Amino acid sequence: MMAKIVKGSDFKGVVDYILDKGKGTQVVAYDGLFMENKETIAMSFNAQSQMNNKVTKPVGHIALSFSKEDEPRLTNRLMAGIALEYMERMGIRDTQFLIARHFDKEHPHVHIAFNRIDNNGNTISDRNERLRSTRICKELTQKYGLHMANGKDNVKRNRLKEPDRTKYELYDILKTEVGRCGNWNVLVANLKRQGVEVHFKHKGQTDEIQGMVFTKNGYHFNGSKVDRRFSYSKIDAALQRNRYNERMGMTAKAHEVTTQSAPSGTVQSAPFNGSLGLLNGNGSSYNAADVEANQEMAEMIRRKKKRKRGMRL
Repeated sequence: MMAKIVKGSDFKGVVDYILDKGKGTQVVAYDGLFMENKETIAMSFNAQSQMNNKVTKPVGHIALSFSKEDEPRLTNRLMAGIALEYMERMGIRDTQFLIARHFDKEHPHVHIAFNRIDNNGNTISDRNERLRSTRICKELTQKYGLHMANGKDNVKRNRLKEPDRTKYELYDILKTEVGRCGNWNVLVANLKRQGVEVHFKHKGQTDEIQGMVFTKNGYHFNGSKVDRRFSYSKIDAALQRNRYNERMGMTAKAHEVTTQSAPSGTVQSAPFNGSLGLLNGNGSSYNAADVEANQEMAEMIRRKKKRKRGMRL
């Protein structure tokens, strides 16, 4: 179960969308509304919103989506109950609302329209609403034994709208590049080739980096908002691990090659350079970490070769 929260200023627009007959709409719950038709419903919402003219976006719209695996047991009654409990936990109470189920997509989902101006003229708080919503969705998923999705990898990209479509494109790109790059220069260059710009955020006027913003298709995302693993500190740690693992792998490979190919106790450098395929484009991906590690290993072999020459003297 997951929720998408939107705020707006046009009750007629949200009512028309939710009650669109082309979506196979079925109203499952409502309160405080004159339900004769779309116009009277919108009129009811608008009348109450006039109790507090300071709020420019009195329209609350939440889409609750469920996994396709849960469809056989998700009756209208159950979905209405879950939606009402979600609203209560979110602090959406004592106000007008309309809940309707749509059948225009393969996964079950309901839409909630509610008045952010409650029955007493007070504003329903939206403080930290997305963080609270994520936690509540997880709790309700567990409480009702619903299917727990395995994360972003299972989201159907072709069904997403902007900016979520770009956000998931960025997630896929970062997942690949962070997993194979060994330093920031290479990562930033690889991202740029794929239309992603990286901007680092510094602490005050210092050089200390506190975070980063990724820009793609005109949309801006903090790294941690794309996914928790893509905060600056976690990416930096991942790049260091990649570099360390790459060096350890090269060290082991170099040792294997030199011990197998040296016939008379002397170390030959040529087999090492050719065996890893780092500079000819046929092996692992070329990057700055590869070059530096290759140079370090070449120097190590040169010193070892020099020591052996001294021993023969």
